[in-house]
Amino acid sequence: MKGVFSAPGDYIYFKSQVPLHKIPIGSKHWRYYDFGPKAVPPLICLPGITGTADVHYKQIMSLSMKGYRVISVDIPRVWNHQEWIQAFEKFLDAIDVHHVHLYGTSLGGFLAQLFAQHRPRRVRSLVLSNTYTETSSFKAAMPWAPIVSWAPSFLLKRYVLTGIRGGPHEPFIADSVDFVVSQASWIVDQDTVENLVETLSKDDLASRLTLTVDAASVGALVLSDSLITIMDTSDYCAIPQQLKDQVSERYPGARRAYLKSGGDFPFLSRPDEVNLHLQLHLRRVGVEARPDLVQGLPKGGGGESSGEQDDESRDADDKAKDDRTDSAGPSTESGPPLLPESIESHDLDNQLLSNAEVLGASGEFLASILLLAFLISFLRHCTLTGINTGYLRAYWT
Repeated sequence: MKGVFSAPGDYIYFKSQVPLHKIPIGSKHWRYYDFGPKAVPPLICLPGITGTADVHYKQIMSLSMKGYRVISVDIPRVWNHQEWIQAFEKFLDAIDVHHVHLYGTSLGGFLAQLFAQHRPRRVRSLVLSNTYTETSSFKAAMPWAPIVSWAPSFLLKRYVLTGIRGGPHEPFIADSVDFVVSQASWIVDQDTVENLVETLSKDDLASRLTLTVDAASVGALVLSDSLITIMDTSDYCAIPQQLKDQVSERYPGARRAYLKSGGDFPFLSRPDEVNLHLQLHLRRVGVEARPDLVQGLPKGGGGESSGEQDDESRDADDKAKDDRTDSAGPSTESGPPLLPESIESHDLDNQLLSNAEVLGASGEFLASILLLAFLISFLRHCTLTGINTGYLRAYWT
């Protein structure tokens, strides 16, 4: 992990466009992002122990531009599971959301299951990633669990860091680890971090570890298995494979969406695959996207594709500045566009999603989808710019 954190350019742009909401509800303080058409039932993202609402910014950027509403929240400072259930229900009431689709990773996935168990009328579907159904194994591994709330900060941080695999990583996985670790105030250059990334306090971390070791297990859900998607990574992650297998055994009728790699934070390291699986899930459970309500989406047949825009001479900082100048501010419906997309791009997405639904969206097929999408985009760009593509067409056929 790097000694000094440098926030990614797309995250800086995200922060400039999407407002962070902070509201007190009783004794709890909630931080969250809410972006996308308000007419669409929201997908609510719940992070793991070390995550804040910011870790799902790539899901907000992508899905909101396709007409979905995404809410990403911080887990507030609660100290037992019943307190979490009551606090989360009050939060939903405060933002006037009655029925939700939950996407939870690690601790967030466990809390999503508990909420679905105790408030079944409010949860319409679940996406569970690298999570578990009971906490006994975590409690056994932490003999000092009864005093976790009094433990010094360095002990809490060291305990959490032991779950993050050291050594060399793939570049995207390494970047995802750096981003998440930066949020727990583990970076030397704290002034830089405070200006870019919302960080976790010692009490925040202590409360989440308490939730991890507090004795509890998920009971029977009223929610049908057909409304659950299990999205796990096949490489190393902090959640033992035995616990992930228990989730699969608990919901035998759930849809599987395995990722070959991605580590603990696939929503950052493999965002394209994660976002595609989330779209497939939302479409399967009946959530209809409303791209017509996305402000700035081209209405005519023209519109530049993202590939064409990349060829412009302006650099990323100039683009972000221009976009902020052109945008009058967040809309009450969906806010300013984050990633401009053409109508052709949306049509291609719909075609690929339909094909993935038919063929089961296996990992191998998803790789083929992404390769095909790249080739189509590249050939279109070559045609528009006059580059000879004869040799490519001959190879392709």
